[in-house]
Amino acid sequence: MTHILTGGCACGAVRYEAKNEIQFSFQCHCRKCQRATGGGHASAYAVAVADVDFTGLITEYAQGSDVGATTYAGFCGTCGSPISSRTERFADRVYIHAATLDVPSAFKPAVSVFSSAAQPWDIVTPGLQKAPE
Repeated sequence: MTHILTGGCACGAVRYEAKNEIQFSFQCHCRKCQRATGGGHASAYAVAVADVDFTGLITEYAQGSDVGATTYAGFCGTCGSPISSRTERFADRVYIHAATLDVPSAFKPAVSVFSSAAQPWDIVTPGLQKAPE
């Protein structure tokens, strides 16, 4: 069965439709994700690049990640909403922020990434599988 997820930025200038399976869903506590969201972590899901269609202009900011690879934070150039990220390490997938979903309550995180970098005021969701760092 094909699943379709839709979403976009706050102003509607960027929209997307992701088809097929989510590869995995996660909460990432790395410093890059903290800065990208303005919070303690990013809640996102991974899909194959070939399975998502974006409309509108996503502006990207390149930076180094906690493991040394270049990552690209994608956001709406009009309203500034964080939309996506991607990394050189896994060029075949894109990570989409859960808050951009048209139905964000459908997001169910499965994995905690870089939980050792979590801020003391943020909560690492109990019960999530912890990814090796």
